[in-house]
Amino acid sequence: MITVLVRVTHGPEALAATLSALVPAVAAGLIGDAVILTDKLDETLAKVADAAGATLVIAKPGSWIEGANAARRDWLLCLDDGDIPQEGWIRVLDRFVALSKPEQGLARMRRQRAGVINALVNLFARTSVRGGDLVQRRVLMNEIRARIPVRLSATIERDPVFG
Repeated sequence: MITVLVRVTHGPEALAATLSALVPAVAAGLIGDAVILTDKLDETLAKVADAAGATLVIAKPGSWIEGANAARRDWLLCLDDGDIPQEGWIRVLDRFVALSKPEQGLARMRRQRAGVINALVNLFARTSVRGGDLVQRRVLMNEIRARIPVRLSATIERDPVFG
């Protein structure tokens, strides 16, 4: 099982879209818990997190560390609100978690972007954790160094409403 960390920057509607896309993975036994990261307390976000059974954590903007501290599992799927994993992702992540050694540390779902932009992002952000990454908790806690990310065959897209 994994923990999902969701950074909120677009609000409760984007969070709800991402959380609803994760329900099949909860039913399949892949996701055990979720941590919602926000930079300020918001009553609506608190209600959405509570309804989903997730933990709401106040975090520095752009940070995953506070979520790693609250997570109950060793493998963490990092998402931004509005991220929607595409068909087949559950099988791919389940297999990776089952067969990978923790020392691998980092795996990356594919994003649908324009070719040049995608190449530049992959070139300059090779081991920094970003939305769509499956990361070992010890990497986020700076206990081990991440290797070059494994490229997963699973795809993640942004809900077009939230850009």
